[in-house]
Amino acid sequence: MPFVKVYIHFVWSTKNRIPFLNTKELRILVWNHIRENAKEKGIFVDFVNGYADHCHCLVSLGVDQSIQKVIQLIKGESSFWINKHGLTKGKFEWQDEYFAVSVSESVIDKVRDYIKNQEEHHSKKTFQQEYDEFIRKFGFQKFDG
Repeated sequence: MPFVKVYIHFVWSTKNRIPFLNTKELRILVWNHIRENAKEKGIFVDFVNGYADHCHCLVSLGVDQSIQKVIQLIKGESSFWINKHGLTKGKFEWQDEYFAVSVSESVIDKVRDYIKNQEEHHSKKTFQQEYDEFIRKFGFQKFDG
């Protein structure tokens, strides 16, 4: 039996960054659903949280899971569920793009705290500022086209 522990920090936004998840109650409902649905699909969500226009999700990948498949299952099913239950005004969608970065075991608690404190974090910084910070910090190239 293989022993695998690969943590990925996912971040993705709502389509066009519309603040669909504009109440704490709605966010709690959506994050809990993401966690429960992932568990049913054999995806280990270590921590999930976010703000009105985006989501952070710390996932420990299983031996046969890929980044693409995990994010597709989480985003696709959660947007379907939100729309099925009419939880937002208008059709809810997640943006196609997302961030996925590996997380070392040595900083896992730091990442959990970062995800946990999204409400406080975004009282000081917009998602655009956070996005730009991620681009710089992780050395991503932005391509237009």
